[in-house]
Amino acid sequence: MSEASGTPGPAWSRRPAAAWARAAEPAAPAVDVLIPTARGGAELAVTLAGLAAQDDPPFRVIVSDQTEHGATAAPSVATIARVLSAQGRDVEFHRRPERRGLAEQRQWLLDRSSAPHVLFLDDDVWLEPGALARLDTALGELGCGFVGFAVQGLSFLGDDRPQERARLELWGEGGVRPERVRRGEPAFERWPLHNAANLAHEAAARGLRGDERIPYKVAWIGGCVLYRRDALIAAGGFDFWQRLPPTHAGEDVAAQWRVMEREGGAGILPSGAVHLEAPTTVRDRRVEAADVVFGR
Repeated sequence: MSEASGTPGPAWSRRPAAAWARAAEPAAPAVDVLIPTARGGAELAVTLAGLAAQDDPPFRVIVSDQTEHGATAAPSVATIARVLSAQGRDVEFHRRPERRGLAEQRQWLLDRSSAPHVLFLDDDVWLEPGALARLDTALGELGCGFVGFAVQGLSFLGDDRPQERARLELWGEGGVRPERVRRGEPAFERWPLHNAANLAHEAAARGLRGDERIPYKVAWIGGCVLYRRDALIAAGGFDFWQRLPPTHAGEDVAAQWRVMEREGGAGILPSGAVHLEAPTTVRDRRVEAADVVFGR
């Protein structure tokens, strides 16, 4: 009997409202969701609310909190954190006021994690219900280093850009393979695929169903990336943070390129991640981490 639905079937790891007040140990996480934040507020609350709509796999949420007053000072953030806890998810907020840059934040989160898969989720991304399960299943099926959903800006649903989708290449029968990506090389020119709402338009053009998992080749993926934890650690994670000034950008690009060379990586179509289109907190982009790690 499913605790969530009351009908025969496997129980979900997400506890329903009827069970919120019952004492119970959270399920062991298959995924650690790692969220670096310096903004908190409404955007982080929406991000957490998207997680509260996920059923399986079991997951834990770890937040590296570099907001001015503490992310849970916002009632919306504190409330959704309580919802996640009531649902049976471990939720950890760690106040870390000293800012050493996003690469250091991500490495700290990775060091704190222990689940076999880790989802780096930006604090301004909403996931549709079932998104985490689709990503986790895709990573297990493909066996590569990472998979991800490129975040979609739904204000662009009326702006179809077929010319930017022309470089879409699917991973074929041979599966996802290691590959090299560098600025100025052909694989780098895939980056416009993730502009605007391009993947939503591509999914519509192909007549895809919401539960499909089609892997495609990427330059990199921003905002929502699920890694095999062992693959990310073997590639060095974000250990290059000490080579960067506190103000930098592109740390996710550098980490993904290192994983791609060893294990391969893929975007998943259709994307179940929505960008909240709030102003970026990374305004100074003069130092790109990939240029420091790989040279320009």
